[in-house]
Amino acid sequence: MESHGFIHDKLELKFLILYITARLIEPVAFDVIWDLAMCDDGVDYFDFSECLDDLVKTEHLTLSRDGLYAITDKGLRNSQICESSLAYSVRLDCDKNLEVWNRKLRRKSQVRASYEKRPNGTYTVNLSLDDDAGNIMTLKLMAIREDMAKMLQNRFRQAPEQTYHAIMQILLKDNQVDQ
Repeated sequence: MESHGFIHDKLELKFLILYITARLIEPVAFDVIWDLAMCDDGVDYFDFSECLDDLVKTEHLTLSRDGLYAITDKGLRNSQICESSLAYSVRLDCDKNLEVWNRKLRRKSQVRASYEKRPNGTYTVNLSLDDDAGNIMTLKLMAIREDMAKMLQNRFRQAPEQTYHAIMQILLKDNQVDQ
């Protein structure tokens, strides 16, 4: 591995991969780990792929059927032992990038939208918004066509808080007639 960064060999690259996977909040795909490992100029794609496979074979990482990698207890222990072997600047860059990815992963788990076809040919759109304390809103809507269901799902994912606030404003409006 010819290198211009701080990562000079496959062992250091494995330390970096373990460092990354130990700090991710959920299992992720190959491309996420690759993107995070690019924090150092010494990382080569082919060596990275080989090291990632080796870490799965040695049971430091698991690879799910969905293609998601997660660190094992063995990997976590070894990561803690070896993390000081990584250059401090690499760890800082990695931590900064991990913060961004973990925020994306957290957001993805807090905003859920899906739809399913009903026996009558319409669709049920399921929308859910959580925060760190728990569920804020769960909403089920009927859509008459699949393209409408997809549109509702996509628009909710783009601005779930706006949807929540609009519903709250409508329900809390003072000029509503009580019956």
